Amino acid sequence: GACRRRRKRCLRDAMCCPGTVCSNGEGRARPGLGGLGVPPSPAVPTGQEGDICLRSSDCAAGLCCARHFWSKICKPVLREGQVCTRHRRKGAHGLEIFQRCPCAEGLACRLQREHGPADASRLHTCQRH
Repeated sequence: GACRRRRKRCLRDAMCCPGTVCSNGEGRARPGLGGLGVPPSPAVPTGQEGDICLRSSDCAAGLCCARHFWSKICKPVLREGQVCTRHRRKGAHGLEIFQRCPCAEGLACRLQREHGPADASRLHTCQRH
């Protein structure tokens, strides 16, 4: 037979539709499922900018997990023309207190050349390959 919906009389849970329980002789939404009988969707990483994180997969799209003082937070991935950190020595990464994210997909961290022959600042920016 047809299952009993919410607010219909019932004797036990088995008489009720999925996602509904028999409570006080009446069908009620099963707690925690919003009455839809569908479990909540798996957690999507939604660490927003500034949220504490452990790894970049904890952060929303377009963000990476980078050190900030003594914790790590989600920071925006660098866009074209933004200053980036060029790591000459592999070990230098651990010493940064303010880590920058890498350049976005399709961009490379390169020395900016527009400043004339003797560029004292040696600024690196994200540039197209």
